[in-house]
Amino acid sequence: MRSIRLISAASLLIAVPALSMADTTQGANDEAKALIQQFASSLKTELVSAMKAGGPVNAVAVCQDKAPAIANSLSETSDWEIGRTSLKTRNASNAPDAWEKQTLEQFEARKAAGKPVEGMSYSEVVETDGQKVYRYMMAIPTQEVCLACHGSDLMPELTAAIDEAYPADQARGYSAGDIRGAFTLSKPL
Repeated sequence: MRSIRLISAASLLIAVPALSMADTTQGANDEAKALIQQFASSLKTELVSAMKAGGPVNAVAVCQDKAPAIANSLSETSDWEIGRTSLKTRNASNAPDAWEKQTLEQFEARKAAGKPVEGMSYSEVVETDGQKVYRYMMAIPTQEVCLACHGSDLMPELTAAIDEAYPADQARGYSAGDIRGAFTLSKPL
């Protein structure tokens, strides 16, 4: 049973249900999932357009320029910090922090235990510098289309473009169904 909190507003008492931590985190999960859907949809649209216009080589610029811009735009219009990370990053600035690395390793263990990658997620309330922060991650499954840029057998001109844009690239050698990385979101509570 939920507790009821009484709030005085101009001499009126209004009964307002107190939110439990479970209510707060479920709402945060829903927000995070909606933002991930927006991010993924916008990025996919940009990538498909780039691929049609100039193939995988053209898509490198989308990942380099458009993906961060999409994440920044969504972060600016929400209470969330939004990004992507991986155990094998292409962009070194997307390297996972300790919590993200642990979560990605947990995802890999769950996959190894036979759990489906699609929809795999994890959330937790953590304390950072005395502030409670809600953190959420959702795995990004590697699809066949991803292998053009993240597989083992890349076209030479694509390899050259990736090497130029991302000299420290580690994001190759994936197979369909692998965990490519994860969307990572956080917001102060």
